[in-house]
Amino acid sequence: MLSYVSKVTSSMRFEGLCARYRPDVFRFALWLAGDGTIAEDVVQETFMRAWRAIDSLADPDAARPWLLAIARREHARLYERKRHATVALDDLIATEDPALASGPSEDHSDVGAAISSLDPHYRKPLVLQALMGYSTDEIASHLGLTRSAVLSRLHRARQKLRLALGTPGIEAQSSIKGSLKATNGRRCAA
Repeated sequence: MLSYVSKVTSSMRFEGLCARYRPDVFRFALWLAGDGTIAEDVVQETFMRAWRAIDSLADPDAARPWLLAIARREHARLYERKRHATVALDDLIATEDPALASGPSEDHSDVGAAISSLDPHYRKPLVLQALMGYSTDEIASHLGLTRSAVLSRLHRARQKLRLALGTPGIEAQSSIKGSLKATNGRRCAA
């Protein structure tokens, strides 16, 4: 009877985790994999491992980081098991393969590289907010910071990203708009 109650309790805890954290785990897996199908596989494997180890989760407040750590390891396991086919570059050059001239249709590696190059003090809160959907208070609690420190780091992280990506900031955009307004009022003499 006691084992039945334990199984029911574990089952209810697990269902609660799935309902509450599945969107977060999926968003994180999608960010890691960059592909929805692979992300779904990672989420499935994550929750299968979580089901097997649900009794090892002592602190319910640690559920989200626990699941995200499992998802990160599951994503890494995908690539440990998978060996990609390689193509000899010399053969492609010799046959003048058109694949050498084509570029990726949408490449966001510059954004990923810019985020990765940020100092961890700035990168962690930015990733937690932008990719994981944490609120400012959740980030503060997770990182052991004050709310104002988190807001400051998020602001500085965005500034550093704008610089790294060559995107004008609000100040530059407002000065551009101001110069456009100034020129719109004048007529060109022909």
